[in-house]
Amino acid sequence: MTPPTQHAIFSRARRAVIIGAGSALPDKILDNAALEKMVDTSDEWITSRTGIKQRRIIAEGQSTATLALAAAQRALAGAGLRGADLDLIICATITPEMVFPATACFVQDGLGAQGCCAFDLAAACSGFTYGIGTAAAFIAAGQADHALVLGAETLSTITNYQDRSSCILFGDGAGAVVLEARDDTDRGVLYSSLHADGGGWETLSCRAYGSRHPVSRPLDDPNKVFMWVRGRETYQLAVRRIVEMIEEAYHALGIGNDDVALFIPHQMNARIIESAIKRLDLPPEKVFMNIDRYGNTSSASIAIGLDEALRGGAARQGDLVLLVAFGAGLTWAVNLIRL
Repeated sequence: MTPPTQHAIFSRARRAVIIGAGSALPDKILDNAALEKMVDTSDEWITSRTGIKQRRIIAEGQSTATLALAAAQRALAGAGLRGADLDLIICATITPEMVFPATACFVQDGLGAQGCCAFDLAAACSGFTYGIGTAAAFIAAGQADHALVLGAETLSTITNYQDRSSCILFGDGAGAVVLEARDDTDRGVLYSSLHADGGGWETLSCRAYGSRHPVSRPLDDPNKVFMWVRGRETYQLAVRRIVEMIEEAYHALGIGNDDVALFIPHQMNARIIESAIKRLDLPPEKVFMNIDRYGNTSSASIAIGLDEALRGGAARQGDLVLLVAFGAGLTWAVNLIRL
């Protein structure tokens, strides 16, 4: 039996083109010096193993939906559109506003985008890349002309600040892009490849509270309310999958390192990114990194990075940009986009 095709090469006849981007980050900073007072760690230990110096944490009154809405408003302003112009809202998150309704519905209401399709997507750190691929497929199929794709997380709400191996990693934030259907264009989302392996779920997980560990039943381990990370396994798998996906994308489109202007990987760990860069022989100056300032923000990290790259001039119109992520699920995904 022939395995299913796991990637899409989008026709220039109708593509999803990025016309606006935005991000939102809490003002509160949790730096390594503060963590030294909370757990047995040090700035040198954290920096040498992760590349992280600080991360942003939500304050009272902030939530996943408030961050997502702020990022969405900035992306729409950049696109010159209103919420009412949207046909589709996808919010990638593993820390939703509520169990239900979807965080995307709160964003939709805040934007005045009543009536358009809105849903959440849970692919952990790969969420934003999954969202880009999904929205591009909606647009290519003629089901949407304008789509808003968000990555929004408040990981501080499920972080165990007594576990020094994991609490050093995570931060809060949101990013967004607006995609518009364009006909007969060289620009837009050219390629998307999405993958998963549910057999590896124990590598990265947060086990409560779902139907397996419901609210009504006492947990056998109270720490199951927090994220659980197997660091060594994650490191090895992430590097391997990132390298495989980029090589797969190159083969599918007949391109190489020289053709891509900027690589924006999920900001999970600087050492993971550096290992993948080395294996692919990528020029470090072509790889966008902001993990030192924000830590790992899961589905939000690539979205925030893309907005910063566009605003800061690291990525310009006409550039070919590659987005790549690996996360819980296990999930992994890559997008190639001509700006």
